[in-house]
Amino acid sequence: MSQNPNFFLSIGKPVKDEYGRIVGKVASFALTPSGKFDAVYIELGDGKFLKNSVEYLKFDGDNVTLISKIKLRTNVLCDQIPLLWRKDQALKELAEKKKISEELYQELHNNFEGALNQLKSEAQALINEIDKEIAKCVEATKELNYALVNLEIEHEIGQINDQSYSAAFSLIQENLRRVNTEKGDLEQMKSKLSNIVLGEKPNPKVEEPTKTSITEASPELPEPPVVVYVKEIGKVGM
Repeated sequence: MSQNPNFFLSIGKPVKDEYGRIVGKVASFALTPSGKFDAVYIELGDGKFLKNSVEYLKFDGDNVTLISKIKLRTNVLCDQIPLLWRKDQALKELAEKKKISEELYQELHNNFEGALNQLKSEAQALINEIDKEIAKCVEATKELNYALVNLEIEHEIGQINDQSYSAAFSLIQENLRRVNTEKGDLEQMKSKLSNIVLGEKPNPKVEEPTKTSITEASPELPEPPVVVYVKEIGKVGM
């Protein structure tokens, strides 16, 4: 396999997730004895190193994107489960047409059924994992809205100047956009997996992600308003 020079050009370059957050930077590569790229060593923000398989990374020139493992696992399961189901159905049709013996049918059917149940069990475990990630997004949205409200208050009373307010406002809004996009992706993945587990074919039409509501957050704290407007710098008032 010829080595891709783009891989080496990415050394020292930042690694971002699919939503634009900087994860770390490329420190080195792991190659097999035959010269095939096997993994990437990423230096994280706290100075620790993370080894990631190249299958979880996308290279575009010297731009490196870390692909969600949940998303890749979802795609694999959504391909494998329907394929096994179709194979089992085809096997049943062959048995009904007397093209294979009943004994052979039962043996192969049991194999398919066992593999299918195992994949469905993995899909359910992944759904549970997705639920936890969605909950993290809900909590992050709540905290970002608290930060935005407090920023507005301090700017309102003159504690923060317009330049600092503008930079902080843009930063918080960008993070809100990222979290909402990630939450929408997670909800879509959960829907696909749930349909697969139930034996339904995934709907090719992608539903619009539901808007994140602060009411989904924990009830211990008061509900801050969701601020999603952009105001002119220099003007005050909520």
